[in-house]
Amino acid sequence: MSKKLGKAIAIATAGIAAASVGGAAVDAALNPTTGTPYERFGKRACDIAIGLASLPVVGAVTAICGAAIRSEDGGPVFYNAPRVGLHGKEFTMFKLRSMKVNAPDLVMEDGSTYNGADDPRMTKIGAFMRKTSLDEIPQFLNVLRGDMSVVGPRPDLKRETELYEGDEAEKLNVKPGITGYAAVYGRNALPWHDRLALDVYYVRNISFALDAKVFFKTFATVFSQEGVYVADGDAVEESAPENPPAEPREFESEQTDGGCIDRIRQCLPKETA
Repeated sequence: MSKKLGKAIAIATAGIAAASVGGAAVDAALNPTTGTPYERFGKRACDIAIGLASLPVVGAVTAICGAAIRSEDGGPVFYNAPRVGLHGKEFTMFKLRSMKVNAPDLVMEDGSTYNGADDPRMTKIGAFMRKTSLDEIPQFLNVLRGDMSVVGPRPDLKRETELYEGDEAEKLNVKPGITGYAAVYGRNALPWHDRLALDVYYVRNISFALDAKVFFKTFATVFSQEGVYVADGDAVEESAPENPPAEPREFESEQTDGGCIDRIRQCLPKETA
């Protein structure tokens, strides 16, 4: 685990110089004439400074949580999540694994990913990491690589971007963030399209003041555990797992109250002593 983390950090730090120039160039390309200095250069500079400062925290959290993840079920520490970033380009988002190995995907009726307090796919350490957002800490490596920003819209899955309506795709005009306007003002408790509306508002109003406000409110939101989970609703089961199983396993969609959750519990690997 430590070797993998060291390699990831080495790759990220080795690319800082290139990423900083490339990131600034991309931001400038977005608004070559109307973009503010902060949008064109300042935001990337802040990302690099915060990303570098966070490396000791990333190392400590990964070491401690990684040991707990391994101890609980022996599975992989990281979940390398495919997400859609700037201009619709896909990238690998680093996360600490919070779900059981081979856990299938659960989807809400609006197409967003299910994230409920009763989710049987979560491991014990995973539930703790979700509540405290510690599973997101490795994304500071994504920030240093230039895939993400510290503050920005939370990235979506490819299938979710295909469900955007109206002007919601505007959120792809900026880099996704570790935290964001929608993430601190409602978080998962808001309906998905309401969160997308807040993302669009952020994109249209980016400023140093707004980013600073979101950044500092993040701590209050995390500590208060506001909106960690989605509101009550039906989940639809899909076949795409967080960690692909050795052999394909098919799951039928079921949209009855509690039925899908109960069937997921039956399909998950049994606990071992």
